[in-house]
Amino acid sequence: MFTNTSRLIQRGISLIELIIFIVIISVALTGILLVMNQVTAHSADPLVHKQAIAVAESLLEEVELQDFLPTSGVAHAVVTPLNRADTHIVSDYHNFTTGMAGISDLSGSAVAGLGNYNASITVVDTALGGIVAGSAVLITVTVSDPQNNTISIAGYKTAY
Repeated sequence: MFTNTSRLIQRGISLIELIIFIVIISVALTGILLVMNQVTAHSADPLVHKQAIAVAESLLEEVELQDFLPTSGVAHAVVTPLNRADTHIVSDYHNFTTGMAGISDLSGSAVAGLGNYNASITVVDTALGGIVAGSAVLITVTVSDPQNNTISIAGYKTAY
């Protein structure tokens, strides 16, 4: 007796297998899209961090390039964003802050794109190795970015 086995072989997929395949692919795609969303949302963070570092380094260099002591022996008024161009003494930068106005250039004009950054500077007498206190200062610049992360960098200026 001859039996037809071709009818017993399944061809194609069943509806249940198709539904299970769709569910598995949907879960995998959801996971991939969530990861991509996280990466995209935080991709600007390194740029914001680098910009804050650049602002801090620029302000530190500005202060370090000033004279250590006033020529007259008397310090001037406290530095503000508006009188920075007229200041030439390191110690005058103590307690400098940009406030909520953001970062400005030496003329007091706001720098485009840096309105949400804030900076503060402290200048304190310090002993540095063999240099006695009063002949060296520690300059600390702190910058906060738009996400309220802070960057602090420090440098020294000596009278020698």
